[in-house]
Order: sequence, then structure tokens, then C-alpha cells
Amino acid sequence: MNLDDMKDDAGIDLQSEVKRDPTNDTHPKIERMMIEMYRRMTPSQRVTRLGEWYELGTSLAENNVRSMHPDADANEIKMRVASRRLSPELMRKAFGWDIRKEGY
Repeated sequence: MNLDDMKDDAGIDLQSEVKRDPTNDTHPKIERMMIEMYRRMTPSQRVTRLGEWYELGTSLAENNVRSMHPDADANEIKMRVASRRLSPELMRKAFGWDIRKEGY
């Protein structure tokens, strides 16, 4: 299949419909291939992939916290990772973690 001629199920030209983020370093042809791959996935496959990405993001955040706070125990690492995802107010109310005092 010629990537320049690729259209989605509704006949929309994918090349003209993909909005380019100026910070995106993925080549447009590769991005179109990825979009097509995701469209062919079943809902179950998409959920599985989403879970994998979430785990990857968590792992990267944990490694970053460990590098910034080498003496942090497991609970502190979890709090610092959670503080990157949750609002300061929720962190304070739910966990007693004040990011102004403890940081991220």
C-alpha cells in the first residue's frame, strides 16, 4: 500500500488529517503507519497497550525519583511519583503529602 494514498475507513486522507505537533520527531509516513496500526487493533489490544504505556511511564518516573532522591524508601518513591500525577490539594488531603514542603 502506498502510504501517500492511505485513507481511513471513512475515506479521509490521513495525510491531510494528521495534525503535526512541532515537537513531534516522528516522520509523517511512520506516524500514519502507527495510526493505521492502532485503528486495526481490537479494543482489548488497545487497553493492553495503554496499560503497557502506563507501566512504562510509571517505571520512568520511579527511576527519575530514585536518581534525584537516592535515599528514598519505597513509600517516598510512590508519593513522589503520585505527586506528579495528582493535584497538590488531593495529595495533601489523601496522603498528607505537601508538595510545597516535600517536593515532587
